[in-house]
Formats: sequence, C-alpha cells, structure tokens
Amino acid sequence: MSDRLVIVGASLAGLRAAQAARKAGFEGELTLVGGEVHLPYDRPPLSKAYLDEGEDPDTPVFRSEAELRDELKLDLRLNTWATGLDAERKVIALSDGSELEYGSVIIATGAAARTLPGADKLSGVHTLRTLDDAVAIRDALESGARTVVVGAGFIGSEVASGARKRGLPVTILEALPVPLVRSVGEDMGRACAALHEANGTDLRCGVKVAGLVGEDGKVTGVELEDGEILPADLVVVGVGVAPSTDWLAGSGVTLHERDKGIVCDETLNTGLPGVYAAGDVVHFPHQLFDGMVMRLEHWTNAAEQGALAAKNALNPDEAKPALGVPYFWSDWYGSRIQFVGTPAADEIRVISEELGEDKFLALYRRGDRITGCITIDRPTQVMKYRRLIAQSKSWQEALEFAGVS
Repeated sequence: MSDRLVIVGASLAGLRAAQAARKAGFEGELTLVGGEVHLPYDRPPLSKAYLDEGEDPDTPVFRSEAELRDELKLDLRLNTWATGLDAERKVIALSDGSELEYGSVIIATGAAARTLPGADKLSGVHTLRTLDDAVAIRDALESGARTVVVGAGFIGSEVASGARKRGLPVTILEALPVPLVRSVGEDMGRACAALHEANGTDLRCGVKVAGLVGEDGKVTGVELEDGEILPADLVVVGVGVAPSTDWLAGSGVTLHERDKGIVCDETLNTGLPGVYAAGDVVHFPHQLFDGMVMRLEHWTNAAEQGALAAKNALNPDEAKPALGVPYFWSDWYGSRIQFVGTPAADEIRVISEELGEDKFLALYRRGDRITGCITIDRPTQVMKYRRLIAQSKSWQEALEFAGVS
C-alpha cells in the first residue's frame, strides 16, 4: 500500500496540511493537486488591498515554487483537477487521465462562487474568488467603472469599499431586508450597513435582481424585479459559494443534503479510512458549541483545519477534534470589522458604542455562556474575547470582563 499523502486543493488549507505533515515528521511522498495555474496564494487581500488604487500589487503567493518543491519536497500538480476518488482501490483520478495511489488523502478543494444566470455571456460580470477575478475587477475600477455589487456580504462590501476609495459610484443590491444576518445577526447587520451609508454607497436592501442587461456582449446594467435598470460597467456578484465536491460523486464520501459540503466527524474524518477534509468544504460538529454542525468559510479556520487534518490523517489513533474558535475580519472604508464565535445567539448585547467614531463592541450569549463577539475598530480587544469563548466562560464572567453587570 502506498504511503503517499495526497492533498487535493492547492489552497490555504492544502498548503497548511502539507506544512504540518512535514513538521510532524512525515517523510513519505507528498502530492499537492491544484486546479489553478497559480502557486498557492492568499485570498483575503484580493478583495482588500489588491483593489486599492496605486501601483500594481504583487501576487500574494505563500511560497515560491522552489520553496515548495525543495523545502517541503512537494510533488506539485498545478492546473490539474481531481475527477474521482476510489476508496476501495485508494486512488485519486486526475484530469490528465492519471491516477494517484494514496495512503491517506486530505480534501481541501474549497468552494466556488455562485453567479447569476447569463453572467458567462457578458464581459464585465465577475465573482471574486480567484486571483484572475481580482485582476479583472481591479482593471475595471482603474478604468472608472460604474459598479453594481449583487449581495451585501463581506466580499461584496469590500469591493464597494474599494470603488468608493477611488470616488466611483457604487450600488449594492441585497435581497434580504438586513445584510449579514447569517454572519453577525440582525442588529449587528444594521450596524454594519451604516458604514455603507456613511461612505456614500447606495445600499438597497429587500430588492431582487431580475437579470443582467448587455449590449454587444458587454454588461450595461442590472435589471431589478420592479423593472428599474441600474447602469453598470462592472457587476460583481457576491451571493455566496458552493462547496467544490462534484468530483466526489459515487466515492462514498457523505455530502450534506443542502449544499453538498463534506460531512465529517469532529476530527475531520469523512467516514472513509484515511480520507480527511479541511476548510470551506467541511461540515463538522463543533464540540465547543455543544456539537453544533458548522461549515466555515474563514481564513483562520482553513489554516487550522488544514494542519489538524494532516496530523489526524497521519496518526488516526490519536486524532484530535477541531476546536478552534471561528474568527473572521473584513475591511470597509478604513474600518475593520472582526467577529469571533458563532452568531447563533439567544441575546446580543451592545457593550460599548462610540457614536461618531463608529467603534463598538457587542457580545453574543447562548444559554449561560458567551459564544460570540463583534467589534468595529477595536482590534486589540476581540482576541481577548476569543480566549473567553475558547475557555467556555460564562455570560456573567464575560460581562464582568467587559466591565458591565
């Protein structure tokens, strides 16, 4: 049987898995398969600093090809897709027609951005998931594009922020009456929405897109359900992602009935011997939150799960559960929004709000425990609450820590 560790997905999670495997002393064959032509790169800057005005930014790669091949001794397969997994034969089928035998495998294929019907037929319509997406959007902003963003999530909001930094008109269209409800809760969604209004972004909630309008193969506007057409040279669609798991059909890996993400146990095992998963693609029960099943699309989660999946795959008898407290951040208009924990709460209490400076701190309670915290422009504080959540501190202890009763 092969002792090769195959990592499918040249993502942050995939790279962290490779690094953790070598750090743990794994000396066998280590293969990293990635569908893009690019070396593994950092995604968060793509919707942040990468869109800013100024000199062309550097590509945010994690490691050079020489470092990956020489220091990690990676068998690097870029521009190559996994097309199937045969758990009985313990092989991964690849898009070039070859097969890779494995001793263990980590699936870190992430997710693909959802888009709108007809988007592929019009230039000027983009999602923002890949480096190539970011290059195209930056070029459009450089040319002064009138911008419409569909979806008021974090990616769409960061694109809007980038457009406004350049003084460009931008409209955000959101189907829900309050943005970011699933990410931070209704009240905090309103607080975040206020940042758009304060910075001249036209945020329209409770509206639905009927379709795209184009001429000569290029987008010219977005049509709303009520018939209004918003002129646009650039349309960025930020309506969520779908786990990239089509290639696992018939493999025996259990896929979630709702979004086809991979159903794992708390150690990130898929239920098949030697097959683990990490990052955006994973549904797992989080023991820190009473077994609540989560799928997290966060940078920190991908990094932590990639490393853990590798350690567990190489030493399954001593596999550890995934217990990292979820954390994400987003930069809008010069402000930093940070969130730790889960937005599923019985109560959200605003602890401190400084009007005029847009600084605030709010805590989330579930049962008698603190389970979440959101801050705007309080970067030194949020990690203190992350530690409280990790330690399963009570709500009362959290309030006392915050200096309130």
